[in-house]
Amino acid sequence: MTHLLIDPFQADMVLRALMAGVIAACLCALVGCWVLLRRSVFLGEAMTHGMLPGVAVAALLGVSLMVGGLVAALVMAVGVAAIGRSSKLSSDTSIGLLLVGMLALGVIIVSRSQSFAVDLTGFLFGDVFAVGYTDIAVLAAALLLTLGATVIGHRAFVAVTFDPRKAATLGLYPQLAIPALTVLMAVAMVASFHVVGTLLVLGLLVAPPAAALAWVKSIPKVMILSALIGSASVYLGLLISWYAGTAGGATIAGVAVLLFVASTALAFVRDRLRPVAVLAATAVVAVGCSSTEAPPAPPTSSAATGDGVEIEDGAREIDGALTKLVLVDPSTGATSVYDAVDEKETQIGTYGPVSALYGDGRFGYLRAGERTTIVDAGAWTFDHGEHYHYFASEPAEVGVLELPVAAVAASNSTVAIQSGAGAVELFDREKLGAKAIETPEGLTPPPDTATVVPYGSRIVTVTNDGRLQVTGDAGTTDLEGECAGPTWARATRKAAVFGCANGAVRVTGGEKDLTVTAMPYPADAPAQHPAQVEHRDRSDVFAGVAEGTVWVLDSRQRAWTPIPVPDAVATNTAGDGTVLILRRDGSLSAFDVNTRAETARMPLIAGGVPAEGAQPVVDLDSDRAYVNNAAGKEIYEIDYADGLRIARTLRTGVTPGLMVEAGR
Repeated sequence: MTHLLIDPFQADMVLRALMAGVIAACLCALVGCWVLLRRSVFLGEAMTHGMLPGVAVAALLGVSLMVGGLVAALVMAVGVAAIGRSSKLSSDTSIGLLLVGMLALGVIIVSRSQSFAVDLTGFLFGDVFAVGYTDIAVLAAALLLTLGATVIGHRAFVAVTFDPRKAATLGLYPQLAIPALTVLMAVAMVASFHVVGTLLVLGLLVAPPAAALAWVKSIPKVMILSALIGSASVYLGLLISWYAGTAGGATIAGVAVLLFVASTALAFVRDRLRPVAVLAATAVVAVGCSSTEAPPAPPTSSAATGDGVEIEDGAREIDGALTKLVLVDPSTGATSVYDAVDEKETQIGTYGPVSALYGDGRFGYLRAGERTTIVDAGAWTFDHGEHYHYFASEPAEVGVLELPVAAVAASNSTVAIQSGAGAVELFDREKLGAKAIETPEGLTPPPDTATVVPYGSRIVTVTNDGRLQVTGDAGTTDLEGECAGPTWARATRKAAVFGCANGAVRVTGGEKDLTVTAMPYPADAPAQHPAQVEHRDRSDVFAGVAEGTVWVLDSRQRAWTPIPVPDAVATNTAGDGTVLILRRDGSLSAFDVNTRAETARMPLIAGGVPAEGAQPVVDLDSDRAYVNNAAGKEIYEIDYADGLRIARTLRTGVTPGLMVEAGR
């Protein structure tokens, strides 16, 4: 039996084929991992077809087919990037158009020169048994080159794959990393075509890494396992080809795909057996400890995450948070959603003069006269207790409310909107994602509500006379504490915080008991207090401006810190001990909250900030701040942990007079 597995490789041509195939499998494993993670499979397929005219021209001129194929593949990639940047066509449309064009050009060249059609047939479908030692040397050189580039560029490749924005702000040169990955893809395809041919090389490039991803998650482990799977595909493919008399390259590619199918099936069985095993183990323990039967596990939605969070129709779960900016021109109401990762702007509509814009982490609320238009930014973070889920969908208009919004607060399930006249209305936030404006069942603000914060499945409210109440399934209950003269309301991850005439109050607790903590202003503090505050989503630290003073509230420490800044226009804080302040002269300052000392300052908006019209804002997340400049039609992305360095300047089509961040 053993001789059947060894005998074919006694032949020199089969041994050379095995050597070349294993090297090609390792080469494709290094590159294929990035192809899958960057979702560039369609681009890879287009590049394999796009190599045809380059090879045809190279054959006509009598030069290396590899050089011709490499040049044509790179021309294809550059063309896709150029069309994607200069037109409104989606990337898959531009790839499809160039794919057809390059393939047609190659066929035209071949049709005019039939003499080398046999060579091109081998190029397209491979001739693994004709591989010589020169081809093996070329493959080995390509493998060493790719391995070196992968090691040197690993950090940049990871950053540009999962968060291009972070790659830019960390100085990892995504404008070089992305083309480098494209070149590596072309090198792998060109170097491997003698083994499986250009039309089948994608199978070796994609199938082994796809099979490996079902079992390991770290990128180095995916590369190693996919190299082993690819090598196994080569060995088994050559073995089958020897005994069955089939085409070697096609058999290798087919075995690679079959191994992917087998890997996926085994992973599916593993995932289905795991909860059964856990349930069986739980049942055994329960039977051993009690005569009471354990209840069956509740079913979960088929369109849900692994831990039961439902995924709405048209949305997808992603690996990390996106950053979307809802931008509005106050004079015309022209509205767009700017993707800060891809630097793409999606036009939403025009709604007439807009006086204010509010956000809740996903939706933007535009006040235009006595109406409010809701815009879905298409990116949001779902707080699932000990961890987060991140989702994305297409930006779109949701609908219109017949009330002028003046404040917004939201939880995962409920959004509370307060009108300019003080009326408070609740809406089902999950239904807004489906473009339906509905009120939540069984949840109504009590009479005389001045302001409200959704808190889990309940709402915490403050009445006009300062009483604090919680409303849920059990009705409305008074809380011990008061908030006289309520002004602002904000939700954090674990609390509801309200601004009051004499300071603020913080409401925390579980399902049964809520605790109210008073946070009065310091006795020697300035008399003017902020009417509104800003903070990073879910953060416990707030900042607001009042008559030349920036107020910082750390609600966890119950501490107010006033910082004198006479020309402050806007402020915000990430809760890390630093507050950012935009000044009237257009400069941006960073202050240490504990010492109240300015730690950094840089010019930002040339010509300063006009006193009239919509004022700029400072929106921020865990590591970036965004400041809008309407006059310049620009948004500045600030790395505030690196001395207020301008990481990028984002140029917009819509005049960004009003801006809110979503997705984080």
